[in-house]
Amino acid sequence: MYLPKSFEVTDPDKLAEVMHCFSFATLITTTERVPFATHLPVLHRCQPGTAGVLVGHVARANPQWQQFTNQTESLAIFSGPHAYVSPSWYATELAVPTWNYIAVHAYGVPRVIEDEAWLEVLLDEMVQRYESNRPQPWPNQLPDDFRRNLLKSIVGFEMPISRIEGKFKLSQNRSEQDRTNVVRELSSSTNPNAQAVADWMRTEKILHRT
Repeated sequence: MYLPKSFEVTDPDKLAEVMHCFSFATLITTTERVPFATHLPVLHRCQPGTAGVLVGHVARANPQWQQFTNQTESLAIFSGPHAYVSPSWYATELAVPTWNYIAVHAYGVPRVIEDEAWLEVLLDEMVQRYESNRPQPWPNQLPDDFRRNLLKSIVGFEMPISRIEGKFKLSQNRSEQDRTNVVRELSSSTNPNAQAVADWMRTEKILHRT
């Protein structure tokens, strides 16, 4: 992606945080120069000395998994919060509208995994990941025959990350007064996305950058 230096993030912990917090990703593959995208939850597993590996599954009826065998690079996009920024918020008079956002692009070559034991571990991991914070987590107890049929209807994949890009476009190219104003206006919005962008600007200490 287009990645000006002022917005580039390379800290692996920050990139991992985005992939963890916003794990409903867009997985893009290509075949004969034609792109194909699937929107799905993707888990990031850390591995020492690497950017980690992405794991997930798609429906067997989804033709995308058959493209995993062509050994070409795929792209997983993790989209964080985003919000419109009005030029009327700036102290600078001459300005234009823009958009603040957070995104991580992870590249790699996925491989198909159809081993039922591996898939069971993945499904249990996903249930734990998304149910653990609920007041009454779903117990993940299914009849054996139902579970077996479920496993037959999906195809797993893992994608070691070969390269990764992080873009936190959070008004770093504006003056400190402009950044302060942006945080104030986003914080006062009723839009949860706008409030989240303001929170990330505070967390990233954007207000104190020069």
